[in-house]
Amino acid sequence: MAKFHSYLNFNGDCEEAFTYYHSVFGGKVEFFGKFKDIPSGEGMEISPELGERIMHVSLTLDNGQTIMGSDSFDGCGGEAYKQGNNISVSINTDSREEADRLFEGLSKDGSNIMPMDHAFWGDYFGALTDRFGISWMISFAEDQSQNS
Repeated sequence: MAKFHSYLNFNGDCEEAFTYYHSVFGGKVEFFGKFKDIPSGEGMEISPELGERIMHVSLTLDNGQTIMGSDSFDGCGGEAYKQGNNISVSINTDSREEADRLFEGLSKDGSNIMPMDHAFWGDYFGALTDRFGISWMISFAEDQSQNS
């Protein structure tokens, strides 16, 4: 069964926001990665200033739910940040087949932002906006211990 999580986008203050959320909700910060940490050869030219922005953060709450986020800007795989596009639904699936099925279904009459493919962090991942304007990120972790 797929797991659904909130994915929040920020305009350069993701680290500050998640430090605050951690102080409010508790839990455990599972990952804090910056754009400068992306391996070379991934086709992204990142300026030193943008390199300091958060590529991905994951905060697992004591009840097992997860809040994730990143800073967004033109050229990072989606739209630049603006009020209204700053939240997505992130789905972690139990199989590649489920990921493909959900991606295909949700992308019908929508827009494909990032097709399902192997991502440098190890997941099978894709992103889209459905026909209603909702942003979705779909992921299957080969290592199911990381599929939270």
